[in-house]
Order: sequence, then C-alpha cells, then structure tokens
Amino acid sequence: MKTGRVIRSMRIVPREEFMPEQLKGYASVDTPFPIGCGQTISAPHMVAMMNEALELEVGQRVLEVGAGSGYHAATIAEVVAPSDGDPKHWGHVYTVEIVQELIDRVKKNLSRIGYADRVTVICADGSKGYPEKAPYDRILVTAASPEIPEPLMEQLKVGGVMAIPVGWHFSQDLMVIRKLPKGEVQRRRLCPVMFVPLRGELGFKE
Repeated sequence: MKTGRVIRSMRIVPREEFMPEQLKGYASVDTPFPIGCGQTISAPHMVAMMNEALELEVGQRVLEVGAGSGYHAATIAEVVAPSDGDPKHWGHVYTVEIVQELIDRVKKNLSRIGYADRVTVICADGSKGYPEKAPYDRILVTAASPEIPEPLMEQLKVGGVMAIPVGWHFSQDLMVIRKLPKGEVQRRRLCPVMFVPLRGELGFKE
C-alpha cells in the first residue's frame, strides 16, 4: 500500500465484522476465507491492491460488482466518504450482489459498523452493472469474468478506472482499465489472481 487514504481505510474497517463467527479469530490472516454460498472474503492485501489500482478519491461514485460480505465496499466507502469528512462532500458506493442469500447479511454488516448511509446494496445481475446510477467514476469487479462486460464499460465515465479479474475459472489476470476520450481504452495487466467466477448473463455460464 502506498496511498495514505487506502492505508487508513484498511486500519479503520474491522475485517472480523464481515467474517463468519467461527472465523473471526483469523481476521488478521492475509488470505481469503469462505463466507458461504460459494463466495469468499478477499485477502486484505488484494483488497488494498485493488483499491490502490482504482485511484480512489473523496467524492467519487463507485460501482462494485459482487458485494460478498460487504467488507470491500466498506473499505472503499471509507476512502470516498471518510468517517471524519464532511458528508456534503461524500461519494457513494453501489454494490450489486446476485446471490439473494447474501443480501440481508451484507446490509446488516454495513449497518452494524456504520456504513449503511454510504453504501447501497442491490440484488441484481452485476454483470450488467447498475445503470440506474451510472455513470461511475470507478468500477470494481470482485469476481472473475471471461471478458470485460460491455455494460460496465458503457457505465464507466470518461477518465474513469475499472479493476476487474479477467480469465478462466482457475487462471485470471487482474486488469486495470482506463476509459479515455474518443472511445479509447487503456488496459494494464496488474498481476495473476484467482477469484470466484462472475455469475450472471455476461459472466460464466456454469
């Protein structure tokens, strides 16, 4: 981690509050853990790396595809809408989760630690984004996609940045996408990763 605001968010947001009861004691271990429904909470280093890649700033509107436990959304919210900042300048996080069983849990987690006013949780097919609040300054995808879904590119602002794992079930690259003027797109491969597959119409079919 290099950016002070990312470091601060990782220190402030309690990871254990987003983990299953039997795993809370392992919250400081830098590895992903299962949270049920075939989903995981990412390792802290991966959360920090993706947040750095997004170049997050106060006031930004962010779309997250794949809410999971709500942890990653909370760390982003603490950057774009910091707890010690002026709410008039807050940004907002919209996190889309396709697994209905996780929705209530995510909302409870975010409410319990004070992020419900900065993160909106939507149950929908995140592979198609969330056009109701587009365009977004930043888009984060926390599941692996076979390719970059076109709706997400359409919903990203010009000058905006997207971080998304692209590849197959057990081999992906974390890609950082920057949308340039005149329809141009800059793509940068950050590192090899392994995420759960993106579900939905434009994700993996099985």
